[in-house]
Amino acid sequence: MSGIDEVKSAGNVPTDIMVGFIGAGRMAQALASGFISSGLVRAGNIRASDPDPKSLNCIKELGVAVTRDNKEIVSRSSLVVIAVKPQVVEPVLKEVSPVVSQNNLFMSIASGISISTIEQNLPKGTRVLRVMPNTPALVRAGAAVVSRGSAVEEGDTSMVTALMNSVGLCEESQEMLLDVVTGVSGSGPAYAFAAIEALSDGGVKMGLPRDLAMKLAAQTMLGAAKMVLESGKHPGQLKDEVCSLGGTTIAAMHKLEKAGFRGALIDAVEAATLRARELGQKK
Repeated sequence: MSGIDEVKSAGNVPTDIMVGFIGAGRMAQALASGFISSGLVRAGNIRASDPDPKSLNCIKELGVAVTRDNKEIVSRSSLVVIAVKPQVVEPVLKEVSPVVSQNNLFMSIASGISISTIEQNLPKGTRVLRVMPNTPALVRAGAAVVSRGSAVEEGDTSMVTALMNSVGLCEESQEMLLDVVTGVSGSGPAYAFAAIEALSDGGVKMGLPRDLAMKLAAQTMLGAAKMVLESGKHPGQLKDEVCSLGGTTIAAMHKLEKAGFRGALIDAVEAATLRARELGQKK
């Protein structure tokens, strides 16, 4: 029985789980903060490595132990999160491979790097999961998808899903769809931030104070998203319910359609997906 399968807490997460991040950038910081805030992982049970002192200082503020030794992360962690840039995943895996044991479960959040690539650079039989998260995990409102490798054991996927659910929403899907997930939810927060900024600018143009315009724009996006998730209605139906006959909203929607609003978002998802695939091919 592996270390991860020992004492279980609520949500299939071991009470004494040791989590190690190889890479301490923004996404690692978001996940670590969420795991700690949820109460599923104690700050003292998390370690992170990174060559960048700034990143280490930021994650250290969460109460996380830091190091520059990637092998130390693997040897002292049951769950190892690969949170480095795609182009350095393979060198890092080759570096730590000699100290990998059956106790380690690897969870990669590197965009475009396949499970098979990760498995090929680690000892045969190493348990690997690939997750595509997004940065709203920092405020426990993330969206993630997990895919399982060939050697995962019973409980591995549910444990990682429980951890990711603690920082938002997590679903399981086929790995072949993860590049598309990158285009939708991985890069999606940037699209939403741009929309909030633009709505706020529109409010300022028409006379609203900047702080009020920003709050209204952000809360409106939050409320609309919550209605989609909780009402069970198609977003098109919800949109129609806001558009009264000859009213302000249908006039605004006409302008958005003329500007290619929906087409631009579809193009954005396509561009991000193709870039994720390109990064994977450059491994």
